Amino acid sequence: MKDLSSKWEERTAYIILILPAVLIYYFVMAFPTVFSVILSLTNYRGGAIFGNPNLSFAGFKSYGVIFRDPYFYMALKNNFLIVLMSVFGQIPLGFILAYILSRGLIKGTDFFQTMIYLPNVISSVVIGILFNNFFLSSSSVLAEIQKTFNASGGTSINSNPMAPVLVVMLWMYTGMYVIIFLANLQKIDVSIIEATKIDGANEWQTLRYIIFPALSGIIVTSAILAISGSLKSFDLIYVMTQGGPAHRTSVLSLYMYEKAFRGAPNYPVANAISTVMVVISFILIGVTKAVEKRFGTGEE
Repeated sequence: MKDLSSKWEERTAYIILILPAVLIYYFVMAFPTVFSVILSLTNYRGGAIFGNPNLSFAGFKSYGVIFRDPYFYMALKNNFLIVLMSVFGQIPLGFILAYILSRGLIKGTDFFQTMIYLPNVISSVVIGILFNNFFLSSSSVLAEIQKTFNASGGTSINSNPMAPVLVVMLWMYTGMYVIIFLANLQKIDVSIIEATKIDGANEWQTLRYIIFPALSGIIVTSAILAISGSLKSFDLIYVMTQGGPAHRTSVLSLYMYEKAFRGAPNYPVANAISTVMVVISFILIGVTKAVEKRFGTGEE
């Protein structure tokens, strides 16, 4: 009887502790997501939602609108470019820099750690304005450099306007993954690494058989963070290019913003875009987890 009472008290305490977090999650995350899906299936045009006599079910009409819009595919392509740059650029580069710092292969590790992470504490709006003046404005630093070395003007940054955006994102967010990997590399017992060295293992073998398996879980977590962050990219691109020229740097979040708040608002289409973003995110995260189960250690 005493054991039963103890278990009931433990379960009650557990429920009380997690209930606030669960309620916040459902009201702040789950409910808006579900409500967005519902709105995407209606003909809502603004005003009151509940009790609106003009509100009716429209089916998948909004999804047909975006799937027929060439700008949607342009924005989708740009989002995938950002995802690829994040997963195969920021994460590997972040790991390499963290490994160099953790192994003490260079002097002044504290200085370099601070400088690498510094872009993360600067406002993305400030960074967007800074690099717009460097790359994209008519009197940009890059334009002046081109004039100096090529009087005819040569190639223009407008030939591939996503390139400077990807470069800035690589520079801006790599520091976050450096800190994540650095913190987890410090958890690996140094004696294990030293033992592999005594047994004759080289640096690559130590990475492959000791460090990579130990970090498989955090690599997956970093990939999920990179994917989710890439799909919601907005502020930096909005400040740098506003999706131009001719929507060539537009992404799904900016495309959704234009449908919802610019010109004649089309809220069902905007909510349909957000739903597609959520679906793509789940698919990519599922692929990431499948790859981790196939090639990782299987440990959490």
